[in-house]
Amino acid sequence: MSRQIIHTDKAPQAIGTYSQAVRVGNTVYISGQIPLDPATGTLLSGDIDAEIRRVFDNLRAIAEAAGGSLAQVVKLSVFLTDLAHFPRVNEIMAQYFASPYPARAALGVAALPRGARVEMECILSLE
Repeated sequence: MSRQIIHTDKAPQAIGTYSQAVRVGNTVYISGQIPLDPATGTLLSGDIDAEIRRVFDNLRAIAEAAGGSLAQVVKLSVFLTDLAHFPRVNEIMAQYFASPYPARAALGVAALPRGARVEMECILSLE
């Protein structure tokens, strides 16, 4: 099965040795996104709601570049440096996803790239 590298300027450029996303067949694997502004490359900070929204916006831009949407996310992984922000993730996620929701994992982590407080990655099924 061939693989296709997905790239869009509407999401932050990779800050390491990875692609924004890789499509294999009808499955798209979107790399972890932190709240980087795609236009400036700067990290949003200070307002956790804005940070969470920026991450969802980045995921959505990459999903759309792959020919899909957030409605096709089958698995979402959320990484937080403070699990006290998890209720905010739930509230904001409801603005980006409709029921039935994707499978999800939420993990508390000690640190994230560039000092971010939230990172998310997901898997889409384009069937």
